[in-house]
Amino acid sequence: MSLRIGTRRSALARVQAEQMRAALSRHFPDLSLRLVPMQTSGDRLQGAPLAAAGGKALFVKELEEALLAGRIDLAVHSLKDVPAVLPAGLHLGAITEREDPRDALVAPEHGTLARLPAGARIGTGALRRQSQLLRRRPDILVVPLRGNVPTRIEKIEREGLDGVVLAFAGLRRLGLASRVTEVLDIATCVPAVGQGALGLECRADDARTNAMLSRLEHPASAVAAAAERAFLGRLGGGCQVPMGGHATVEDGEVMMRAFVGSPDGKRVVEGEQRGPEGSAAELGRALAEELLDRGAGEILAALGAPGETGER
Repeated sequence: MSLRIGTRRSALARVQAEQMRAALSRHFPDLSLRLVPMQTSGDRLQGAPLAAAGGKALFVKELEEALLAGRIDLAVHSLKDVPAVLPAGLHLGAITEREDPRDALVAPEHGTLARLPAGARIGTGALRRQSQLLRRRPDILVVPLRGNVPTRIEKIEREGLDGVVLAFAGLRRLGLASRVTEVLDIATCVPAVGQGALGLECRADDARTNAMLSRLEHPASAVAAAAERAFLGRLGGGCQVPMGGHATVEDGEVMMRAFVGSPDGKRVVEGEQRGPEGSAAELGRALAEELLDRGAGEILAALGAPGETGER
């Protein structure tokens, strides 16, 4: 028996794929597992902001094509990279246990968001982070940033930045948590939908792979993801819309917080809802409807949101 695991070539993607290979090996010690590294369009198109380059789906497109062509059996994604709507014939066979979903500031000189001086230059590749940073610190300058995690950290010195904001989960997985100077709480910076979890995508009719992936599913993380992805699916918007959603599950109940904002942070619509975990997707859609009714629809319309998911 063998299984071909598709992954992007970045250091973080390789670490995540290796983690999934190790997890499958523990459950299926006789299974031959082979990583198939691939370069995606999102990796190649580093010169333009992600929204202008075509959105977050560029980080999964080639992997999904390889799945549909039968060249790989499984694709390991950061769940926050996975569009709300998947190609026909594919699905998420498992959602893994979520790492810490929060964003983190790496600011070697000043340390925290509150201590940044007026005019500080902070790098991020996400309009979601930009909106929330400027909402709380309108006196700083947000600098668009692309590249893998180590490259972004290196740009602090190379480009004279005062800091960068990245997903804490990625820093932890790469052994770079010691570089973090502040972990931003959820109330300060609502994470991207799915941030911290891995989505394991495969062919929907591949019974063998689906059976294997069921051993890696983390129920609470999957419920939270169902709420968040339903929220995203209802709003759409893509990388050009600052939006975030984060759900938690406790004692059979889902609590979800979400926001939609303008890129300059001057207009923000936010809210939260609670409900039974058996209705997670319904809760996510209901929260999206609430925000739309309270003005998120106007923000989306002003930004020309086409309805595709994404953020990098």
